[in-house]
Amino acid sequence: MSSASRIEYSEKYADEENEYRHVILPKELAKTLPKTRLLSENEWRSIGVQQSRGWQHYAIHRPEPHILLFRRPLGTDPQTGAIDPELKRMALEEYKGQFGLRGN
Repeated sequence: MSSASRIEYSEKYADEENEYRHVILPKELAKTLPKTRLLSENEWRSIGVQQSRGWQHYAIHRPEPHILLFRRPLGTDPQTGAIDPELKRMALEEYKGQFGLRGN
């Protein structure tokens, strides 16, 4: 089984600004990555991470460097990576609805 086929993806979660997900790499694959900087989209795609457009590797989880942390702004069009104001409005309404914040 290839390393890329053993990559695990979390469900997406959100706050009022961004949606997030984490990607768990096989540890042997993670050992080949830089430890002191974030990965560019070309780099994470080249190791087999597959996600729609707009995701950014935004943090290194030092205790578990095989877990990559990603985010993208709410309302990002998964086809283009651009922020769509209507998608953003709908995503923010969904977020508020999950936490009983409608009307705030």
